[in-house]
Amino acid sequence: MRFIILCLILMSHTLVVASESQQKIEIGNQIFLYIPGEQDFENTFTVDKNGDLNLPEIGKVNVVGKTPARAESEIKLKLAGVYRALSRFYLEVRSRDRLVTVLGYVNSPAQVIIPEHGNVQMLIAKAGGLKPGAQLNKLQIKRGDQTISFDYKSYLDSGNTDILPDVRSGDTLFVPVSPLLGNVQIDFDAQTLSATGDAGENELAVTLIGELHSPGSFSYKPGMNIVDALMRAEGVTRYADVTKIRVIKKDKPQIFDLKQYLDSGDPSLLPIIEGGTTIFVPIMVDDVNTTARTVYIMGEVQKPGAYEAPEQISFLDILANAGGPTRFAETRQIKILTPAGESLLFDLQAYSEGLKAMRIPDIQPGDVIFVPEKTDLNEKSWLKVPPKRAVKIMGAIHNPGRYEWSDEMDFTDLFAHAGGPTKGANVNDIKIIRAGKITRRFSMDKYASSKDGKYTLPNIQAGDTIIVEELPHDPKDNKSQWVRQDSTSSIYVLGQVGAPGRYAFDNKLHFLDIMAAADGPTDNADIRNIRITHRNGEKARVTKLNLALYFETGDESMFPRVRAGDSIFIPEKSKDWLRQPKEQVVRIMGAIKTPGRYSFDDSMTLLDVLAEAGGPTSSAMIDKIVVINHSCCKEQARRFDLEKFIKRPNSARIPLLRAGDTVYIPDQGQDQSERTKSSIVDVLTIIALAVGL
Repeated sequence: MRFIILCLILMSHTLVVASESQQKIEIGNQIFLYIPGEQDFENTFTVDKNGDLNLPEIGKVNVVGKTPARAESEIKLKLAGVYRALSRFYLEVRSRDRLVTVLGYVNSPAQVIIPEHGNVQMLIAKAGGLKPGAQLNKLQIKRGDQTISFDYKSYLDSGNTDILPDVRSGDTLFVPVSPLLGNVQIDFDAQTLSATGDAGENELAVTLIGELHSPGSFSYKPGMNIVDALMRAEGVTRYADVTKIRVIKKDKPQIFDLKQYLDSGDPSLLPIIEGGTTIFVPIMVDDVNTTARTVYIMGEVQKPGAYEAPEQISFLDILANAGGPTRFAETRQIKILTPAGESLLFDLQAYSEGLKAMRIPDIQPGDVIFVPEKTDLNEKSWLKVPPKRAVKIMGAIHNPGRYEWSDEMDFTDLFAHAGGPTKGANVNDIKIIRAGKITRRFSMDKYASSKDGKYTLPNIQAGDTIIVEELPHDPKDNKSQWVRQDSTSSIYVLGQVGAPGRYAFDNKLHFLDIMAAADGPTDNADIRNIRITHRNGEKARVTKLNLALYFETGDESMFPRVRAGDSIFIPEKSKDWLRQPKEQVVRIMGAIKTPGRYSFDDSMTLLDVLAEAGGPTSSAMIDKIVVINHSCCKEQARRFDLEKFIKRPNSARIPLLRAGDTVYIPDQGQDQSERTKSSIVDVLTIIALAVGL
């Protein structure tokens, strides 16, 4: 007996294997071809929509509708001309995936692949899901000349997979669009469907009109009663006369009292509803009449209107009854207007965040609650924010303008809200103006570098004005930009520089920084006699700077400390000599190429002065140069033989020269004239003596 059972099991297994081997290849199946050592055949191949496998070296091979054994022999025959190691070649159907085309009202129409046991829902998911507005009860499977229609909505309602048709490779799933969309593509969502109904052109629809939140035509469902129909329209409004609802069925009207039904719960009061019924909910005019306990709420709330205010009702109760603020509501400035003419402000956001110690305002009958619209930052009308709640920020800011101010904010909040300073902003002298006066000058650099926190942010109040001045964009632009700079934060550079003018200056800057900003000295600048006028002390004083000596020695102590408000003057070489006192110059005259007064210091010698003056002329008597020393006690003259010094250099022979001395180089012509005069005098003397004798 056991032997017979074992035989039966083996036979059934053999039949299953045989049936699988005889199962024909379909579109979308994954085929594996084994060729030892060939990397191009390590992955599976997909049977495309034409039933082909696209194989390396041999191209497309049609396998659809063939058994695996037949397809293996045909492919092996074609591969034999290219590959040799085919002794162990075999073909295996790894998975019988199905290739289906999904079209119509889906998010991503395309050809998709699903597993062998996949269904319609998998196809829709692979196509990105249904678009809002798809007609779910009329989906279609197209298979050749055959069209299979089915109700996908019923499947979603019940979960019964028997409703869904089988899916085969090569099928096309088509999803139609709801007739509610018409001929124009629009954004379509559940709210739109609820607002207009979902029945389309269905003659069996139930139509609801009148005082309903979402009137429209809705599909009739078996067992639907009038309460169900009213709820499909999101219920009646607060102005509806629920005692006189008209139900028109087969052209015969009937009055339905919803209030009576709700009070009694008697189902016999419900009229019978069927397809084609029209339900009209009239308005009750008396409902909008005010009473002695009415509170009004208006503005940016979900359901503005008049609400009953019994005893112990609170502000939040009324706001909740009105559906709460909309996303456009300015909850920081809710106003409560009393019959006595008082206007109270309530900051709901600050209260909800616990930022302020405040209590909820009391509400009395007759009060009006107004929730204003939030100010649109892109709206150019500044009237939406009154001056007493705004701060003005202007100047070198990315988004200058008026901004609503709250005591919870600080200066950095406002600065960031306005987009921050521009590239050329003077952030070290920000002015805060209140009531027409500058209350503080603020430096962002000092605040950022303050490690002990002693340099604090300025105190900002609603109504203040903040000015951020702009620095010149280029030193050459100073003449057109200097009026934007405060004189107390500027330095003046005059004379022989590339770009003289008025420059914004920080006390952290060095003397060389401002010289570089002015494009440096020109070729005609006398950098040995720079004058700095200091104007920030109790009285003005002048400092002299020999910039040439600094470049020779590198002595940083030579630089005076310059501050904003100071003036720097660089004189011209050839025209500034008269401004030098005689105690600082050496006079050189006579047979010299450029006689004049020359600056002199202790590091220079007579040879330096002669070289500065261009050297002696060709007729100069260089062997008789006279150096006159003007000392405090006694003046004296010394002679210097430059010709002898040139032949036999000896620095000890060079006369000592000091500032204030005079150098004279005689000319040969002058010497010859003196000799001629002397000879004439001698001749006249001899003649006079002869005559006298």
